[in-house]
Amino acid sequence: VQLQASGGGSVQTGDSLRLSCAASGLSLKLYNAAWFRQVPGREREFLTSIKGSGITTYYVDSVKGRFTISRDNAKNAVYLQMNGLKPEDTAIYYCAARGRAVGLISSAREYKYWGLGTQVTVSS
Repeated sequence: VQLQASGGGSVQTGDSLRLSCAASGLSLKLYNAAWFRQVPGREREFLTSIKGSGITTYYVDSVKGRFTISRDNAKNAVYLQMNGLKPEDTAIYYCAARGRAVGLISSAREYKYWGLGTQVTVSS
């Protein structure tokens, strides 16, 4: 099983990026997927998640209205569209997957599969 995150980069404040997470070895439509980010010295932070159906999503307040999670089960991939980026969004971004569950699952410990992460740097 492998999750491969890509699409990170260095951008200016207000710019947009679209992160992709491609899965191999598992059928993502059977899993809930999420995006986290981590800054050195801090805990991994939950950002958003999406159910296998793609209908139900959750966002933390800091990214609500700016970030959008989506999935394409035909391509076995999950995406994170990030608009209005700010310097405080600078971090390594990770995609994760876990078995289906009811409700919001925001703890990193609850996710079984992880990608290696992609760096996002936002300069002012």
